[in-house]
Amino acid sequence: MKVNIEIDCTPDEARVFMGLPDVKPMQAAVMAKLEQQMLDGISAMAPDSVLKTWFGMMPGTDQLRETFMGLMKGGFPAPR
Repeated sequence: MKVNIEIDCTPDEARVFMGLPDVKPMQAAVMAKLEQQMLDGISAMAPDSVLKTWFGMMPGTDQLRETFMGLMKGGFPAPR
């Protein structure tokens, strides 16, 4: 014996019929947070932001000049 039952309903109607919770508000909140984190990550990779990070790690311009002058003379400048 073979019985086929076909139910025509929307996913929301099936969720309510099965007694499952509505997770749309939670999904919307998670997606909004994820979007904000992605936008923050993109802004951290902006060219001006990257250059500030790179040049922030370099020594001051006077120290850099002294280092290059010392290298041209064949040695390193004395540490400060």
